[in-house]
Amino acid sequence: MAVAGSAGASAIPRDDRGDDAPRPAGKTGFGDALRAVAWAFLGIRKRRSFERDVHLSPVHVVLVGLLLAAVFVGLLVTIARFAAG
Repeated sequence: MAVAGSAGASAIPRDDRGDDAPRPAGKTGFGDALRAVAWAFLGIRKRRSFERDVHLSPVHVVLVGLLLAAVFVGLLVTIARFAAG
C-alpha cells in the first residue's frame, strides 16, 4: 500500500470510486446534468467533477440551464414584487 504523497494521488488504491468516478458515455442522466449546472451557477467546480461532467449529454445540460435560469429569474421577480409591496 502506498503512502499518501509519496508517489502522488494515483498511487493510493481506491476500492470504492464513489461519485467522483467518471461514468461511461450514455450512462449519465438528467439528474447528473442538474447537479453539474447547479454547481456551475455557483461557480464551484472540482477537476474531478469536470472530468465526470464531460460525458454529460449537451441536450440535458442546455435544458437544465434554461430551466434553472427561468427559475432564477422567477425568484428575482417574486422577491422584487414582494419588496415593492
